[in-house]
Amino acid sequence: MNSIEAQLSKVIQGEVHSEKEFRDFYSVDASSYQIIPKIIVVPENEKDVINTIKIAKKFKTSITVRGAGTGLVGSALNNGIILDMKNFDSIKIKKKYATVGPGVIKGKLDKALAKNKKFFPPNPSVGSFCTVGGMLGNNSSGSRSLKYGSMIDNVIEVTIIDGNGNKIILPKDKKFSNKIQEKIKMNTKKFPKVSKNSSGYRIDKIMSKNDTHKIIIGSEGTLGIITSAKLKIKNIPKKRILFVIEYKSIKNVIKDCTVLNTTNPSAIEFVDKTTLRQIDFKFQKNTTSLLFVEYDEKVSQNERKIKSIISGNIVKNVTKQKEISQWWRYRDSSLYFSLKKIKKENRIPHVIEDVALPLEKLSNLFSMLENINKKFGTKSITYGHIGNGNIHVRLIAKRQKSLIKNIATQYFDEIIKNGGTITAEHGDGLARTEFIKKQYGKKNYESFKQIKKLFDSKNTLNPGKIISNKSTIVENLEKF
Repeated sequence: MNSIEAQLSKVIQGEVHSEKEFRDFYSVDASSYQIIPKIIVVPENEKDVINTIKIAKKFKTSITVRGAGTGLVGSALNNGIILDMKNFDSIKIKKKYATVGPGVIKGKLDKALAKNKKFFPPNPSVGSFCTVGGMLGNNSSGSRSLKYGSMIDNVIEVTIIDGNGNKIILPKDKKFSNKIQEKIKMNTKKFPKVSKNSSGYRIDKIMSKNDTHKIIIGSEGTLGIITSAKLKIKNIPKKRILFVIEYKSIKNVIKDCTVLNTTNPSAIEFVDKTTLRQIDFKFQKNTTSLLFVEYDEKVSQNERKIKSIISGNIVKNVTKQKEISQWWRYRDSSLYFSLKKIKKENRIPHVIEDVALPLEKLSNLFSMLENINKKFGTKSITYGHIGNGNIHVRLIAKRQKSLIKNIATQYFDEIIKNGGTITAEHGDGLARTEFIKKQYGKKNYESFKQIKKLFDSKNTLNPGKIISNKSTIVENLEKF
């Protein structure tokens, strides 16, 4: 690899690394996978990105873009060149939008927007650490997607360098937008009937030429390297109210959730016993789960209404911002609490942790988990964005590759049959790419392949993600 490194070093204004410590660092992320790359490039500008793509094509190696490495399914791992976009960290704030680089940390963006009394709605629990580029790549969401949508609903424009080294601005480039639309042949019946979906390419969101930028959101760096994005921003709500409600049974949680969804809350979040036991508050002894329900408009009206429509017990009714933030930190720590609870040798990798079902089918999801626990001798921890039907699952069992694949195959089959998605907000990555064709069917998958070919004819960008014939669910698991 000396010759490729030498050629990169000649034309890259940023950094080029092949030292072992760099390769080791970039071989892992927050997932359970490990793939050691050959070279790491930290580009300084768009020209560096274009030159890296040209050289990668010449040497027939891959390029995988990386943000902060907070992804849970190995989306940012590969064995060619890793492109770390941390230098693309500019933030420009206007009245209704912000133009940002992919290397901007979401927490930094939040602080900059707050000074202008603005906010950017998507709010993943790792928002203090993840990059905007990673959020775009995965079509991230968070708790407030119930009201404000996912990343795909909050982006106006993206600038990318495609796999052929061309700079494209979407949807501004009408000629390229036409080409995208020409490639789309869709079977709508095979698309999940859910309000959140980050699996495959979101061709269902492209209703006109003005929507073509949405094909990039959730594409996990397989179609282009994002160098800039124009994001919708909103005024910070003048008031918020958060209700913490305790429940004895999951049936009542689901029933209330369905009713609460009709009242336009900004969030409805769910946690089970694992999280609630970590909260510094005295709940009733027979409490098995909690709902966090937030409103950011018509606060007084909703405060009166919620008491008459729920069956659970309201234990907290919070209006002070500092206290609201504290309670949300408990919810956002659910992943940490689940890891803390499980011995390392019993932590099943993140594979089935991000499904979503139509709300009316949500009880089926908990039945599926019950059946899996009985059949495979596992235990499960659950939490998540229940208002969107998106439940995160952490399995506890002895770590066996065959067990992981068998559970995932059974679970995903049932999710797909129930009109759900295998990936709601975390991306497909190494964990779920092999199940995409099953979810979308032949016609949609063929459109995905044509889209990939249009943007990246030589399969240079993040190969093995979204479009792949290989099984990667249990390959490259770190220290397994």
